[in-house]
Amino acid sequence: MVRLDVPAHQLVNLDVAMAALVDEHGGGRLIGVGGGDQRHHQTFGDLLQRNGPWSAPTGPVDRTRLDTGPDSTREAVVMGVHLFHYAGSPVAVLQRRSEPRFGMQCALEVLAPATVSEPLLADVRRLMVERSVFRGQMLSFGVTDETYGPSTGGITFLERPHLAESDVVLPDGTLSRIERHVAGVARNRAALLAAGQHLKRGLLLYGPPGTGKTHTVRYLAGRLPGVTTVVLAGRALGLISAATELAHALEPALIILEDVDLIAEHREMHMGPQPLLFTLLDAMDGLTSEADVAFILTTNRADLLEPALAQRPGRIDLAVQIPLPDAAARRRLLQVYAGGLPLSSAALDAVAQRSEGVTASFFKELARRTVLLAAEAGEPVDDSRVAAALNEMLDDSEALTRTLLGSSGGHVAQPGADPDLDPMRGPGQATGGWFAYRPRG
Repeated sequence: MVRLDVPAHQLVNLDVAMAALVDEHGGGRLIGVGGGDQRHHQTFGDLLQRNGPWSAPTGPVDRTRLDTGPDSTREAVVMGVHLFHYAGSPVAVLQRRSEPRFGMQCALEVLAPATVSEPLLADVRRLMVERSVFRGQMLSFGVTDETYGPSTGGITFLERPHLAESDVVLPDGTLSRIERHVAGVARNRAALLAAGQHLKRGLLLYGPPGTGKTHTVRYLAGRLPGVTTVVLAGRALGLISAATELAHALEPALIILEDVDLIAEHREMHMGPQPLLFTLLDAMDGLTSEADVAFILTTNRADLLEPALAQRPGRIDLAVQIPLPDAAARRRLLQVYAGGLPLSSAALDAVAQRSEGVTASFFKELARRTVLLAAEAGEPVDDSRVAAALNEMLDDSEALTRTLLGSSGGHVAQPGADPDLDPMRGPGQATGGWFAYRPRG
């Protein structure tokens, strides 16, 4: 009896592989195992012992529906025995899902001659990789099957975002440099390998919260259709080893680690080394240079990152700052988030001038609040509504809101033009009603 254990999230691929293997070898039969919960306490060998209180009769095949993508599913075997011929020998293979409460892992147990069992399992491993439902998908690690959204064994399938280049507002030349480093390598894989160049790469995006790091990453993911993409954030960062193993098996691949400073701060801040930091470094170092795997790391606190993460060649090849937007970028951001709202050019200019020190997140909320104020008043959106929304968001009472949206700090009033000539100054607002942000002390 030979056994192959696999992680719970690989049950769907195990089912795909077994179906393909049986089909490749002329087909076979699938029978179920009865006996209630008793069968989960026993190995395949135990179940075959029919002389005792733990004997298990045949029964219906246990199946469950597993997700294979954001909008696709598969009916998979969770307890059943495959009977077929492999290399001319009759074999019986028990397929079962994990049952932690009974101490059973997701596994195959093979009853066959020794000369057959190992090649059979080798074929299963090969087919699990070749026909993996994860290949080319965008995946999130670290959730449970109870989490809303299509998932399997702790992996959630995500819809791949589709953002236009105009939706990403960064300083001139920044986006093209980032895209070339990540997507350009993927597109020119053959040329790079032919020239003896490495494919593994690391990108660090750093800057204040809300400036568009995650938005930029979403754009990159959308530019790589067919590339297996794994997203890790929060507690899921601890699954970096499993994510790297999966990405390597299904390359070309992209691994996204959000807010990596949560596990990669200076050692001195934690009275000693951090195991997760070393796990991340080992994962990045463990891949060969020919591995077509890109690591994208984001952080709000580049100053806290462990120097080894960025200093050793082969870990991070490009570090790009995503700064607070300047006036021109602020105007473009409002245009992006306002969409087709009927705002005049003068209104856009005035917002850009009054909103120094804010982030992209600020404009996203500003556009929503503009529409909300107009809807509440039962009137259409116009310049006065965006002016009112901006006045509200720049008021001292919303200082915490601005901080939560990534603003650089509080604001101070500055002298301005006649309020009657300023389309962005709300009714009754004193002269000097535009605001500039000043850094916190």
